[in-house]
Amino acid sequence: MTYSAAENRYEKMEYRNCGESGLKLSAVSLGLWHNFGDTGDFENMKNMCFTAFDSGITHFDLANNYGPKEGSAEINFGKILNQHMKQYRDEMVVSTKAGYYMWPGPYGDRGSKKYLISSLDQSLKRMNLNYVDIFYHHRMDPETPLYETMWALDCAVKSGKALYAGLSNYDGDTMKKAADILNELHCPFVINQNRYSIFDRMIEKNGIMDAAVREKKGMIIFSPLEQGLLTGRYLHGIPADSRVRTDGRFLKENSVSSEVLEKVKKLNAIAENRGQTLAQMALAWVYCHKEVTSVIIGASKPKQILENTEMLKNTSFSDDELKEIDSIAL
Repeated sequence: MTYSAAENRYEKMEYRNCGESGLKLSAVSLGLWHNFGDTGDFENMKNMCFTAFDSGITHFDLANNYGPKEGSAEINFGKILNQHMKQYRDEMVVSTKAGYYMWPGPYGDRGSKKYLISSLDQSLKRMNLNYVDIFYHHRMDPETPLYETMWALDCAVKSGKALYAGLSNYDGDTMKKAADILNELHCPFVINQNRYSIFDRMIEKNGIMDAAVREKKGMIIFSPLEQGLLTGRYLHGIPADSRVRTDGRFLKENSVSSEVLEKVKKLNAIAENRGQTLAQMALAWVYCHKEVTSVIIGASKPKQILENTEMLKNTSFSDDELKEIDSIAL
């Protein structure tokens, strides 16, 4: 069956500019970190992409190492895009990243020009695309001169393999130095990607949020639901099928203490008073910060995407609500 996107998709979504650039991203972006690899169900992946686009989500966020196994998320997304959504390519923002380990030897990791350009070429081949819209360096690399890494991003853009450059997991000081280099190179660096949530305020402490404002760059947030902790899944303890039980790489069982669960319950009470689920409130809390361009969600089912985009119905918080959330979370 041929996929036809919902005609009213852009009426359902908000869009913000990446800093002072002309590039706008949907308020909600779909992240393909989990559930789009070899262990996922392809029909479900398709339906999640269709549901996202029908909901006005235009940005699909990938990386070379997304899977499992590494590279498989790009392969599966490429199949969906080329087989079913190719006519909408110019309405979509596709991003990918390189910076973490991908292949053996000294050229398959970190931030050298050799690695970054090779990785981007591999990503384009996996997705069967001529270019990506945003190419990120995925993490800071103290072993490579910053100028070389930024030079590689500039080369990716000027070769036509990417339209814009981005930085992921950088702190404020390093981002400022990187921005100076990219400005010198006249490279369109438009966005930073960092972790942020009600429970995780690191970007407030490491200066990246303030630096993004000063440098007039966008901010896109990952893990806004703290690996599922800021959802209703943990209101009555740790479910047997939760990520804590099935994949302890990212959310550890010792992180889900009785004290943390009590905080989750109190935050859920605030969400209920707002007429939202906990997940919707947690996403809205991130998005209510005007520095934030977009919030990345992960999903295992299409209905989760629909639920999460409902957060746009209420993204305003009173001062009392913000103070109460801080008093619980901090």
